[in-house]
Order: sequence, then structure tokens, then C-alpha cells
Amino acid sequence: MEEQQLATAYPFWEKLSARERAAILQGCVPMSYQKGTHVHRADMGCKGAIWVRSGLLRVYIVSEEGREVTLFRIHAGENCVLSASCLLDSIQFDIMIEAAEDVQAIVIPAAVLHPIMEHNPYVGLYIYQQAAERFSDVMWMMQQILFMGADRRVAIFLWDEMVRRRQPVLQLTHDEIARNIGSAREVVSKVMKYLSEEGAVRLKRGSVEIADREKLRSLL
Repeated sequence: MEEQQLATAYPFWEKLSARERAAILQGCVPMSYQKGTHVHRADMGCKGAIWVRSGLLRVYIVSEEGREVTLFRIHAGENCVLSASCLLDSIQFDIMIEAAEDVQAIVIPAAVLHPIMEHNPYVGLYIYQQAAERFSDVMWMMQQILFMGADRRVAIFLWDEMVRRRQPVLQLTHDEIARNIGSAREVVSKVMKYLSEEGAVRLKRGSVEIADREKLRSLL
């Protein structure tokens, strides 16, 4: 089953030799991360490629003042190659990755990937393509932070979460929302109060209920 999952997760699988496939199968590590656990940070070294089987990862940066800005999120069925930054010689960055939900994942360590990348151009091409796509996500987030009002960013985030979770009740605190949209908790609290007064949401301790989808959609 694990080989079938890896073949689905990584398009380059068919381009690997039997020896390369065996090396990945022998070296990959199933991992479990509880919500809030740090999966990757600078002082943890180069982890490798992470394929999320279930759950959600949050990729973010931290300013000198301690403010967190979410760059993008890795959903079930998606890969994160930026945790293998040591393999990307021309790209230098310092990111943090945490489990936004309980996560089940398969990690291909950098030590396993590196020699394969050196001999198989399909693997290196895939890793660089994935990195480029994620930087596109980063640019979208920066555009949101720079050019969109906090009310619209909150509305977009709540709408996306409702669609992803397929339910109107979201177990989210104002602090979690703030970290995900790159804003201050106080700003988010004011926006949530406005959305509540407008009837778009109902606020409860530790959760948000989407009360009027059309009203929320009008703010997107």
C-alpha cells in the first residue's frame, strides 16, 4: 500500500529505477504529528519531502517582533518540499512548519532524496517545480496582506475553511485566524464582531458558525 501511495503522491515515481524506488521505500518514514507540533524549523535541520496523508500543515514565517505570517497550508494528499531546503541550492529561506491539525504523513529524508536527485533529473525537476508553485502561493498571500482589507481576508479564510471542512461550524479561535491571515488578534476580533453584528457568523467560545453563507460570500 505504501508504494502505491508514493506512486500516486510523486509523479516522478515511474521515472525511478528499481534501485531508486527501493531506496525510497526503505528510507521513507511514516510520521504522526499532534496539532500544534513543530514539524520543521531552522534549528531542526533539513527534514526532507513530506507527503500529508491526512490532516493539515501550516507553513509560516515569524517576524523579529514575533508576529506569525502564514504563507500557505499543505492539505491531505499534497506534498511539502520546502522542508527539504538543503536540496534547493539556489533558494535560501527560513520557514516554520507546524501541524495545524493532527497529521499523518510520510517523510522521504533529504539524505535519501539527495543522491537520487543527483542522478535522476526527473526528481530534481519535480522538487524545483513544487517549490516554484509554493512561492506562487506565497506571492498570493503577500498580495492579500498588502492590498486587501482585514475584513475581506477574514471572510476569504472562513469561506475556504467552511468549504474544506464541509461544515458551517469551525473550531477556530481569533488567535488562530489571525495567524493564518497574517494579522493581529485584536484586528480579527473587531472584524469578527462586525461579521456577527451583520448576521454572517455566530460566535462561540473557541468556534465560529457560518450563519449566513450568502452574506459571507458578498464580502469575498
